[in-house]
Amino acid sequence: MKENVVLIGMPGVGKSTLGVVLAKELGFEFVDADLLIQKREKRLLKEIIAEEGVEGFLKIENDVNASISSTKTVIATGGSVIYGAEAMEHLKEIGTIVYLKLDYETLDSRLGSLKGRGVVLKDGQNLKSLYDERIPLYEKYADVTVDEGGLGLEETLAAVMKKVSET
Repeated sequence: MKENVVLIGMPGVGKSTLGVVLAKELGFEFVDADLLIQKREKRLLKEIIAEEGVEGFLKIENDVNASISSTKTVIATGGSVIYGAEAMEHLKEIGTIVYLKLDYETLDSRLGSLKGRGVVLKDGQNLKSLYDERIPLYEKYADVTVDEGGLGLEETLAAVMKKVSET
């Protein structure tokens, strides 16, 4: 296993929730990349997106994720991290990338307002088009994929632990 575990996936798949539990299980630290962005920018994600626009936010997100320096850490990324090539190269170097996969229907039922969550949406984009756009990128960067379909937190944790231990 590499020094860190990096969780990627759509908003609402449980990266932050699972990340905390996984960190405890591994004896690792836990870092939420979205919180690092908010701390650096001294603004909420939705404020950054509103004030800087989608492209401005993605640049900030890429910079923050590309500068994460840690060992023995579970890193929960924002769903849009996969748009930042430098960030993804860096995260791949320092950790095992775990893609938490969830089918569209389950994801749709879990999510409320995307805007309120600070989700990066281009003009006219909805959850389905965002999902279709991002899936190939998550698959491209993933070292391992865990399909969460029908799994609860404990089963997802066990599946991630098993796959990460095999890398």
